[in-house]
Amino acid sequence: MGQSSELSFASELDQPVRYIERTRNYYLGLGYDTPYVWAHYIDVPFLSLQKPLHESVLGLITTAVPYDSSKGHQGTGAPYNSSAKFYQPYLHAMNEEVDLRIAHVGIDRRNANMEDSACWFPLDAAKQAVQAGRIQALSSHFYGLPTNRSQRHTLEIDAPRILEMLRADKVDVAVLIPNCPICHQSQSLLARYLEEAGISTVVMGAAKDIVEYCGVPRFLFSDFPLGNAAAKPNDPDSRALNFELALRLLESAPAPRTTLQSPLTWSADPAWKLDYSNLEKVSTAEIARLRDEAEKARITARELRMKSVGA
Repeated sequence: MGQSSELSFASELDQPVRYIERTRNYYLGLGYDTPYVWAHYIDVPFLSLQKPLHESVLGLITTAVPYDSSKGHQGTGAPYNSSAKFYQPYLHAMNEEVDLRIAHVGIDRRNANMEDSACWFPLDAAKQAVQAGRIQALSSHFYGLPTNRSQRHTLEIDAPRILEMLRADKVDVAVLIPNCPICHQSQSLLARYLEEAGISTVVMGAAKDIVEYCGVPRFLFSDFPLGNAAAKPNDPDSRALNFELALRLLESAPAPRTTLQSPLTWSADPAWKLDYSNLEKVSTAEIARLRDEAEKARITARELRMKSVGA
Protein backbone atom coordinates (compact mmCIF):
# COMPACT_ATOMS: atom_id res chain seq x y z
CA MET A 1 0.00 0.00 0.00
CA GLY A 2 2.84 2.35 0.90
CA GLN A 3 4.65 1.69 -2.37
CA SER A 4 1.46 2.31 -4.35
CA SER A 5 0.99 5.66 -2.61
CA GLU A 6 4.58 6.63 -3.36
CA LEU A 7 4.16 5.74 -7.03
CA SER A 8 0.95 7.76 -7.22
CA PHE A 9 2.68 10.75 -5.60
CA ALA A 10 5.62 10.50 -8.01
CA SER A 11 3.25 10.22 -10.96
CA GLU A 12 1.43 13.38 -9.87
CA LEU A 13 4.70 15.31 -9.63
CA ASP A 14 5.69 14.11 -13.08
CA GLN A 15 2.90 16.27 -14.53
CA PRO A 16 3.43 19.92 -15.50
CA VAL A 17 2.77 22.39 -12.68
CA ARG A 18 -0.74 23.85 -12.86
CA TYR A 19 0.30 27.48 -12.62
CA ILE A 20 -3.15 28.98 -13.17
CA GLU A 21 -4.49 27.03 -10.20
CA ARG A 22 -1.41 27.64 -8.06
CA THR A 23 -1.41 31.37 -8.77
CA ARG A 24 -5.12 31.66 -7.97
CA ASN A 25 -4.68 29.81 -4.66
CA TYR A 26 -1.62 31.89 -3.83
CA TYR A 27 -3.44 35.19 -4.16
CA LEU A 28 -6.47 33.84 -2.31
CA GLY A 29 -4.04 32.92 0.45
CA LEU A 30 -2.76 36.49 0.48
CA GLY A 31 -6.31 37.75 0.94
CA TYR A 32 -7.30 38.75 -2.60
CA ASP A 33 -10.91 37.71 -3.26
CA THR A 34 -11.15 38.11 -7.04
CA PRO A 35 -9.07 35.66 -9.09
CA TYR A 36 -7.20 36.91 -12.13
CA VAL A 37 -8.94 36.15 -15.44
CA TRP A 38 -6.39 34.60 -17.79
CA ALA A 39 -6.44 35.17 -21.55
CA HIS A 40 -8.20 32.43 -23.48
CA TYR A 41 -8.95 32.05 -27.18
CA ILE A 42 -10.55 29.31 -29.26
CA ASP A 43 -9.14 30.36 -32.62
CA VAL A 44 -5.36 30.60 -33.00
CA PRO A 45 -3.57 32.30 -35.92
CA PHE A 46 -0.95 30.30 -37.79
CA LEU A 47 1.56 31.32 -40.46
CA SER A 48 3.79 28.76 -42.11
CA LEU A 49 7.36 29.84 -42.82
CA GLN A 50 7.43 32.16 -45.80
CA LYS A 51 10.97 31.06 -46.65
CA PRO A 52 13.45 28.50 -45.31
CA LEU A 53 15.12 29.22 -41.98
CA HIS A 54 18.55 29.38 -43.59
CA GLU A 55 17.25 32.39 -45.53
CA SER A 56 15.49 33.98 -42.55
CA VAL A 57 16.36 36.68 -40.02
CA LEU A 58 15.47 35.60 -36.48
CA GLY A 59 14.55 37.90 -33.60
CA LEU A 60 14.69 37.10 -29.89
CA ILE A 61 12.02 38.59 -27.62
CA THR A 62 12.55 38.47 -23.86
CA THR A 63 10.80 39.64 -20.70
CA ALA A 64 14.12 39.86 -18.86
CA VAL A 65 15.63 43.17 -17.77
CA PRO A 66 18.98 44.79 -18.62
CA TYR A 67 20.72 45.30 -15.29
CA ASP A 68 20.73 48.83 -13.90
CA SER A 69 22.83 49.21 -10.74
CA SER A 70 20.93 52.36 -9.79
CA LYS A 71 17.74 50.33 -9.26
CA GLY A 72 18.89 48.21 -6.34
CA HIS A 73 19.67 44.55 -5.81
CA GLN A 74 18.75 42.22 -8.66
CA GLY A 75 19.68 38.68 -9.55
CA THR A 76 20.92 35.91 -7.27
CA GLY A 77 19.38 36.06 -3.80
CA ALA A 78 17.44 39.24 -4.55
CA PRO A 79 13.80 39.61 -3.53
CA TYR A 80 11.30 40.97 -6.00
CA ASN A 81 12.36 44.44 -7.14
CA SER A 82 9.56 46.37 -8.84
CA SER A 83 11.82 49.32 -9.73
CA ALA A 84 14.08 46.99 -11.74
CA LYS A 85 11.31 46.01 -14.11
CA PHE A 86 10.59 47.83 -17.35
CA TYR A 87 7.16 49.00 -18.45
CA GLN A 88 7.68 49.92 -22.07
CA PRO A 89 8.98 47.74 -24.92
CA TYR A 90 12.70 48.17 -25.53
CA LEU A 91 15.32 47.09 -28.03
CA HIS A 92 19.01 46.47 -27.40
CA ALA A 93 21.77 46.19 -29.97
CA MET A 94 22.58 42.51 -30.47
CA ASN A 95 26.32 43.15 -30.79
CA GLU A 96 26.61 45.00 -27.46
CA GLU A 97 27.28 43.18 -24.21
CA VAL A 98 24.36 43.20 -21.78
CA ASP A 99 23.79 41.87 -18.27
CA LEU A 100 20.25 40.56 -18.64
CA ARG A 101 18.45 39.55 -15.43
CA ILE A 102 15.07 38.23 -14.31
CA ALA A 103 13.37 40.42 -11.71
CA HIS A 104 9.78 39.22 -11.78
CA VAL A 105 7.55 38.63 -8.77
CA GLY A 106 6.36 35.24 -10.03
CA ILE A 107 9.55 33.41 -10.99
CA ASP A 108 10.60 30.38 -8.95
CA ARG A 109 13.19 32.02 -6.71
CA ARG A 110 13.80 28.84 -4.75
CA ASN A 111 14.63 26.55 -7.67
CA ALA A 112 15.41 28.61 -10.76
CA ASN A 113 19.02 29.51 -11.47
CA MET A 114 19.52 33.28 -11.23
CA GLU A 115 23.14 33.44 -12.43
CA ASP A 116 23.31 31.77 -15.84
CA SER A 117 21.43 34.02 -18.27
CA ALA A 118 21.43 31.24 -20.87
CA CYS A 119 18.67 29.68 -18.76
CA TRP A 120 16.30 32.48 -19.78
CA PHE A 121 17.89 34.05 -22.87
CA PRO A 122 19.24 31.69 -25.57
CA LEU A 123 21.54 34.19 -27.25
CA ASP A 124 24.59 31.90 -27.45
CA ALA A 125 22.47 29.08 -28.86
CA ALA A 126 21.03 31.44 -31.46
CA LYS A 127 24.52 32.61 -32.50
CA GLN A 128 25.60 28.99 -32.85
CA ALA A 129 22.58 28.35 -35.06
CA VAL A 130 23.75 31.16 -37.35
CA GLN A 131 27.27 29.73 -37.46
CA ALA A 132 25.85 26.31 -38.32
CA GLY A 133 23.78 27.77 -41.16
CA ARG A 134 20.43 26.89 -39.54
CA ILE A 135 19.33 30.52 -39.78
CA GLN A 136 20.64 33.24 -42.04
CA ALA A 137 21.16 35.88 -39.36
CA LEU A 138 20.04 37.30 -36.06
CA SER A 139 18.31 40.66 -36.09
CA SER A 140 20.27 43.81 -35.30
CA HIS A 141 18.59 44.01 -31.89
CA PHE A 142 16.85 41.85 -29.36
CA TYR A 143 13.55 43.05 -27.93
CA GLY A 144 12.02 43.43 -24.48
CA LEU A 145 8.31 42.87 -23.90
CA PRO A 146 6.94 44.24 -20.60
CA THR A 147 5.20 41.92 -18.15
CA ASN A 148 1.75 43.45 -18.10
CA ARG A 149 -1.32 42.16 -16.26
CA SER A 150 -3.47 44.21 -18.60
CA GLN A 151 -4.08 42.04 -21.64
CA ARG A 152 -5.56 45.02 -23.46
CA HIS A 153 -2.41 47.07 -22.87
CA THR A 154 -0.23 44.24 -24.17
CA LEU A 155 -2.29 43.87 -27.34
CA GLU A 156 -3.00 47.54 -28.04
CA ILE A 157 0.16 49.29 -26.84
CA ASP A 158 3.10 46.90 -26.40
CA ALA A 159 2.56 44.45 -29.26
CA PRO A 160 2.33 47.13 -31.98
CA ARG A 161 5.57 48.70 -30.73
CA ILE A 162 7.37 45.36 -30.79
CA LEU A 163 6.04 44.68 -34.30
CA GLU A 164 7.32 48.06 -35.47
CA MET A 165 10.78 47.22 -34.10
CA LEU A 166 10.81 43.79 -35.75
CA ARG A 167 9.76 45.17 -39.11
CA ALA A 168 12.45 47.84 -38.95
CA ASP A 169 15.01 45.05 -38.45
CA LYS A 170 13.44 42.93 -41.24
CA VAL A 171 12.72 40.01 -38.90
CA ASP A 172 11.14 36.95 -40.51
CA VAL A 173 10.71 34.65 -37.51
CA ALA A 174 10.67 35.27 -33.76
CA VAL A 175 11.51 33.21 -30.68
CA LEU A 176 9.72 34.42 -27.54
CA ILE A 177 11.04 33.47 -24.09
CA PRO A 178 8.85 34.29 -21.04
CA ASN A 179 9.72 33.99 -17.36
CA CYS A 180 6.91 34.51 -14.81
CA PRO A 181 3.25 33.45 -15.15
CA ILE A 182 2.13 36.83 -16.51
CA CYS A 183 5.16 36.83 -18.83
CA HIS A 184 3.90 33.60 -20.34
CA GLN A 185 0.55 35.21 -21.01
CA SER A 186 2.06 38.40 -22.42
CA GLN A 187 4.39 36.50 -24.75
CA SER A 188 1.51 34.27 -25.84
CA LEU A 189 -0.58 37.32 -26.71
CA LEU A 190 2.37 38.77 -28.61
CA ALA A 191 2.93 35.51 -30.51
CA ARG A 192 -0.68 35.61 -31.67
CA TYR A 193 -0.36 39.26 -32.68
CA LEU A 194 2.87 38.76 -34.63
CA GLU A 195 1.55 35.67 -36.39
CA GLU A 196 -1.42 37.66 -37.69
CA ALA A 197 0.99 40.39 -38.82
CA GLY A 198 3.11 38.01 -40.91
CA ILE A 199 5.89 36.88 -38.56
CA SER A 200 6.08 33.20 -37.65
CA THR A 201 6.68 32.56 -33.94
CA VAL A 202 7.59 29.95 -31.37
CA VAL A 203 7.29 30.35 -27.60
CA MET A 204 9.94 28.67 -25.42
CA GLY A 205 8.22 28.43 -22.03
CA ALA A 206 7.75 26.57 -18.76
CA ALA A 207 4.10 27.33 -17.89
CA LYS A 208 2.29 24.88 -20.15
CA ASP A 209 -1.22 25.53 -18.89
CA ILE A 210 -1.01 29.31 -19.29
CA VAL A 211 0.36 29.20 -22.83
CA GLU A 212 -2.01 26.50 -24.05
CA TYR A 213 -5.00 28.13 -22.34
CA CYS A 214 -4.27 31.36 -24.21
CA GLY A 215 -3.61 29.51 -27.47
CA VAL A 216 -0.43 30.01 -29.53
CA PRO A 217 0.80 28.81 -32.93
CA ARG A 218 3.88 26.90 -31.66
CA PHE A 219 5.08 26.12 -28.16
CA LEU A 220 8.25 24.38 -26.96
CA PHE A 221 7.53 23.31 -23.39
CA SER A 222 10.37 22.66 -20.95
CA ASP A 223 9.35 21.24 -17.59
CA PHE A 224 11.71 23.60 -15.74
CA PRO A 225 11.21 26.14 -12.92
CA LEU A 226 9.70 29.47 -13.95
CA GLY A 227 12.49 31.79 -15.02
CA ASN A 228 14.58 29.07 -16.67
CA ALA A 229 12.58 28.18 -19.77
CA ALA A 230 15.50 28.12 -22.23
CA ALA A 231 18.03 25.69 -20.73
CA LYS A 232 19.48 23.99 -17.69
CA PRO A 233 22.15 25.99 -15.83
CA ASN A 234 25.74 25.68 -17.03
CA ASP A 235 24.71 23.06 -19.56
CA PRO A 236 25.67 23.97 -23.16
CA ASP A 237 24.16 20.75 -24.52
CA SER A 238 20.73 21.64 -23.12
CA ARG A 239 20.96 25.12 -24.66
CA ALA A 240 21.73 23.72 -28.09
CA LEU A 241 19.10 20.99 -27.90
CA ASN A 242 16.24 23.23 -26.80
CA PHE A 243 17.01 25.92 -29.34
CA GLU A 244 17.24 23.35 -32.13
CA LEU A 245 13.87 21.96 -31.05
CA ALA A 246 12.42 25.47 -31.26
CA LEU A 247 13.79 25.85 -34.80
CA ARG A 248 12.40 22.46 -35.82
CA LEU A 249 9.02 23.50 -34.46
CA LEU A 250 9.11 26.62 -36.61
CA GLU A 251 9.82 24.44 -39.63
CA SER A 252 7.53 21.49 -39.03
CA ALA A 253 4.48 22.50 -36.99
CA PRO A 254 1.50 21.38 -39.10
CA ALA A 255 -1.11 23.62 -37.49
CA PRO A 256 -1.75 26.06 -34.63
CA ARG A 257 -1.62 24.85 -31.02
CA THR A 258 1.35 22.61 -31.78
CA THR A 259 3.16 21.85 -28.52
CA LEU A 260 6.45 19.98 -28.36
CA GLN A 261 7.82 18.94 -24.98
CA SER A 262 11.58 19.00 -24.51
CA PRO A 263 12.92 15.61 -23.37
CA LEU A 264 15.11 17.33 -20.78
CA THR A 265 14.29 17.01 -17.08
CA TRP A 266 15.26 19.56 -14.47
CA SER A 267 16.07 17.09 -11.72
CA ALA A 268 15.82 13.39 -10.98
CA ASP A 269 13.69 14.42 -8.01
CA PRO A 270 10.56 16.29 -9.19
CA ALA A 271 9.75 17.51 -5.66
CA TRP A 272 10.88 21.02 -6.65
CA LYS A 273 7.42 21.42 -8.19
CA LEU A 274 5.87 21.49 -4.71
CA ASP A 275 7.58 24.75 -3.79
CA TYR A 276 5.91 27.16 -6.19
CA SER A 277 3.30 29.42 -4.53
CA ASN A 278 3.10 27.13 -1.51
CA LEU A 279 1.90 29.10 1.52
CA GLU A 280 1.26 26.12 3.79
CA LYS A 281 4.53 26.45 5.70
CA VAL A 282 4.76 30.23 5.55
CA SER A 283 4.33 32.23 8.73
CA THR A 284 1.64 34.85 9.20
CA ALA A 285 4.29 37.57 9.17
CA GLU A 286 5.73 36.28 5.92
CA ILE A 287 2.28 36.17 4.32
CA ALA A 288 1.81 39.80 5.33
CA ARG A 289 5.16 40.66 3.74
CA LEU A 290 4.26 38.84 0.54
CA ARG A 291 0.90 40.62 0.37
CA ASP A 292 2.66 43.96 0.80
CA GLU A 293 5.09 42.98 -1.97
CA ALA A 294 2.23 42.00 -4.28
CA GLU A 295 0.36 45.22 -3.55
CA LYS A 296 3.42 47.36 -4.25
CA ALA A 297 3.99 45.49 -7.51
CA ARG A 298 0.38 46.06 -8.55
CA ILE A 299 0.45 49.78 -7.72
CA THR A 300 3.83 50.35 -9.38
CA ALA A 301 2.72 48.54 -12.53
CA ARG A 302 -0.48 50.58 -12.73
CA GLU A 303 1.32 53.92 -12.24
CA LEU A 304 4.02 53.22 -14.79
CA ARG A 305 1.51 51.82 -17.24
CA MET A 306 -0.49 55.05 -17.00
CA LYS A 307 2.69 57.06 -17.63
CA SER A 308 3.43 54.88 -20.64
CA VAL A 309 -0.03 55.47 -22.08
CA GLY A 310 0.26 59.19 -21.39
CA ALA A 311 3.58 59.32 -23.18
